[in-house]
Amino acid sequence: MKFLTTEQHSRLLANGWLARLANRVGSDFDPQPVVKLFTPGAFSRWLLTEIDPDDHDRAFGLCDLGRGHPELGYVSLRELEDLRGIRHDPVVRDLHFLADKPISAYADAARIRGLIVT
Repeated sequence: MKFLTTEQHSRLLANGWLARLANRVGSDFDPQPVVKLFTPGAFSRWLLTEIDPDDHDRAFGLCDLGRGHPELGYVSLRELEDLRGIRHDPVVRDLHFLADKPISAYADAARIRGLIVT
């Protein structure tokens, strides 16, 4: 994926394995987002925490399509790569994003405000 660095892809995949392990032993897994993606000129944003170890196209995180209802869920990385914003801009990575809290805190704030705030 053009919008993920090799290091970010590795961290997302490692988190995918950790999420799977946490699920097997019945514990919570609440990592910080690894990457923030967005569509320039539009209001869509994604804070991704992990990639499915069995399906490297399937990522998990906080998804906000700019309609006031951000939610945790899965997204196809290929679909994000093909997606274009209202000005036909591709999805890009926020080069300045640095997570400072777990994904649950971003999700709680997003539900209250109706959008992802970083």
